[in-house]
Amino acid sequence: MRIDGIAKLQHLLQTMAFCLAIATIQYAFTPDRPYAPPVAYSLAIGTITWAIIDLGRHLFPSARETGWPSGLPGLLLVAGGIVAGYLLGTALADLLCRTFGWYTGPLPVNRSAELRTSILITAMAGIAGTYYFYSVNKSRYLERKMGEAQRHANEARLRLLETQLEPHMLFNTLANLRALIAADPTRAQQMLDHMIAYLRSTLNASRSTTHTLQDEFDRLRDYLELMAIRMGPRLAFTLDLPPDLAAQPVPALLLQPLVENAIKHGLEPKVDGGRITVSARRDGGQLVLDVVDTGVGPGDVASAKGFGLAQIRERLATLYGPAAAMEFVANRPHGTRATVRFPSAT
Repeated sequence: MRIDGIAKLQHLLQTMAFCLAIATIQYAFTPDRPYAPPVAYSLAIGTITWAIIDLGRHLFPSARETGWPSGLPGLLLVAGGIVAGYLLGTALADLLCRTFGWYTGPLPVNRSAELRTSILITAMAGIAGTYYFYSVNKSRYLERKMGEAQRHANEARLRLLETQLEPHMLFNTLANLRALIAADPTRAQQMLDHMIAYLRSTLNASRSTTHTLQDEFDRLRDYLELMAIRMGPRLAFTLDLPPDLAAQPVPALLLQPLVENAIKHGLEPKVDGGRITVSARRDGGQLVLDVVDTGVGPGDVASAKGFGLAQIRERLATLYGPAAAMEFVANRPHGTRATVRFPSAT
């Protein structure tokens, strides 16, 4: 288990601050005695106790996940750390006080009472400090687990949204393919080739929640080629991807619902069809993706509130929070414009 040096340094500084506070309280009750000995004893006992417990806990296998040994080993570690910290810290502080002459005045008459008080303070401070670090570590462990659970839930949610969308497109394509096999075998073969390419790219994308913008555009091209075979000259399309944005990571299957929406609500109701233009650009620190069609426009309320657009809004909110946005507005002179914005990776 890798030990976080910064965290340990923070723990050490917190322990030393706690020890100084205890020494100050002791001095406040006995102002006639020098301040240096309580500081020396408190720091020596406290830091040794901390080192034994906070560093020693990583030697236990049960601490690798939760950060703290469970059951009897955890109790023995705390008890052993307090006892060893008291004995070693007392010996070290006594040596320092005698070496540097920090003792002044006569030693206390009641040594047994002084000893009992010192042991009690050490035990109470050791237990309080241990509980504090245990609580902090437990909270961090629970936060990590909650973060992992949230990530898994988000991934599962995204997977579910994708699986809900994929069959819709797949079944429509298979129905068109079946009709073309008898009526136009050549076009049916072309549709089958594009469908195979599309399914291959979909399979690759399903192994990750993100892929490159180039992969997204390649996948759109196969899909639009499928739709162009079905709609004939009523559908034209343009894909505009600047080379410097090709490697940008984007959520898989992000733009297809917008393209499907443009075809279903924009071009199919229009007698002579129209054109779909998909483009990408960078605006400051954001990546901007546009899907523009020359169809009938967003007069149909369902076109702005359908499953595909709701799916995109949910995915953007899950992945980027308030840093992402989607606009669905009328295009001039006719048609619709759907714009997706989210933070750029570079």
